[in-house]
Amino acid sequence: MTATGAHQDAAGGPARGWLWWGRRRSAVLDVGLGLVSALECALEGIGFAERAAVPVPVGVLFGLSAGFVLVLRRRWPIVVVLVSIATTPAEMGYLMGIVGLYSLAASEVPRRITALLAGMSTVAVFLVTVVRLRQDVMQADVDQRDFDPSGWYVPVVSLFMTLGLNAPPVLFGLYIGARRRLMESLRERADSLEQELSLLADRAEQRAQWARQEERTRIAREMHDVVAHRVSLMVVHAAALQAVALKDPQKAVRNAALVGDMGRQALTELREMLGVLREEEAPSGGAPVPVPLAAVGRAAAAAAEAASEDGPCLDALEELVEQSRQAGVVVELMVLGEARAYAAAVEQTAYRVVQEALTNVHKHAAGAKVVVRLAHREAEVAMQVENGPSDAAVADAHLPSGGNGLVGMRERVHRLGGVFVSGPTDAGGFRVSAVLPSAAGE
Repeated sequence: MTATGAHQDAAGGPARGWLWWGRRRSAVLDVGLGLVSALECALEGIGFAERAAVPVPVGVLFGLSAGFVLVLRRRWPIVVVLVSIATTPAEMGYLMGIVGLYSLAASEVPRRITALLAGMSTVAVFLVTVVRLRQDVMQADVDQRDFDPSGWYVPVVSLFMTLGLNAPPVLFGLYIGARRRLMESLRERADSLEQELSLLADRAEQRAQWARQEERTRIAREMHDVVAHRVSLMVVHAAALQAVALKDPQKAVRNAALVGDMGRQALTELREMLGVLREEEAPSGGAPVPVPLAAVGRAAAAAAEAASEDGPCLDALEELVEQSRQAGVVVELMVLGEARAYAAAVEQTAYRVVQEALTNVHKHAAGAKVVVRLAHREAEVAMQVENGPSDAAVADAHLPSGGNGLVGMRERVHRLGGVFVSGPTDAGGFRVSAVLPSAAGE
């Protein structure tokens, strides 16, 4: 027998701990109904014993045994209904029949079995009611000339009495069963939605973690681009100043002035970046609030673009190259094609690629000759920075390297849909090339 919804626990699984009852009050209710039904059947068993010409204790014991079967209504509702049908000719077990039909209709028993048993119970009650009512009418003091009980009266009244006893518990049981199944379906859907929400939360956390990592990388790249180039030039000039301080005081003074200019520019860029970050931290209320990494990344990008008055652009390449020349590097700038304006993102990326490539020359190829090429094409702009082998006669400035410069350049170029290539040359130098679509960033 399939477990019915009536004896399932709150979690939807089989009941445990109270036999087939899920809760204590369910067990108390069923035992109470069983005792009431047993008492009813015991009292009705007295009349049955008189009609069947058997000892009264036998009828009472039979009624007690039959009525207490109602305790099993949650576990075996079919048994309860069958017992109620079997005791119907003995005119006992009305409570058991009503409650049994309700429990059967509310359970998970197939509907065809429920309809069959409900029909059998209806027929049994109808026949017993017809016989009993006919006997009562025949024994009553009624004028037979004006009223004939053998006609329509007995069947119609019996039918109404039978439907009044059987129809309400069946209909109410069907309603309760449908409602219980609906609640279980909604509970399952709620559990499913909870699992889906948990999965979505996990995915959102993964995306947030990925976004935080991306923003950390972006902040590091922006800081590197803004400060590393000028600091590298400062170190190169400081090394040159140390070398010529005693031999050529005038050149040492010029180098010292250049170092000062570079330091002031680096401090200005840092101040601008920190100023933007500080604005993100304390909007207007004065109390600092936690800054999301996305806001920090935007602030770093904004500060990077504000490194000069108009932000880094291709027009500033000549000044960038001149700074490297002042540091003692031989740099040749070649511009091919007709210069034109591009989107800010394209010009900034092109500028940063050339800037980082020159910074790498200062770090890794001291004294090497450098050629910077910028080509304006129809639908793209290309840049290339190529240096020869380092000059062994030039002292190495021993600049530290984080190893992230090329990675940052590649990420910048790929973000705009461009192509980035870097690697050593046959002559022993190094080449950095990038091509950016002119429509990118618009």
